[in-house]
Amino acid sequence: MRRIIEIVALAAVFSGAFFFSAAPSAAKPEYARRTQKECNFCHPHDSWNLTDAGKYYRDHHYSLQGYTPPKPQPKPSKN
Repeated sequence: MRRIIEIVALAAVFSGAFFFSAAPSAAKPEYARRTQKECNFCHPHDSWNLTDAGKYYRDHHYSLQGYTPPKPQPKPSKN
């Protein structure tokens, strides 16, 4: 009986560690559907970080209304 309790306790510890180690996801597919934008509009490629658009979206109650993307920087000429 003691062995079963040890096994169950060990399983509970590992299950709890697995459950609490998972980072909560803030990005949701519904945001992409609602804004009609691709994920990389708000997130850099392969990253959970936010672009300026993503920060604007988060800070303005999950709306891109009024957001104007920055103008692209001109590429330096090759001389």
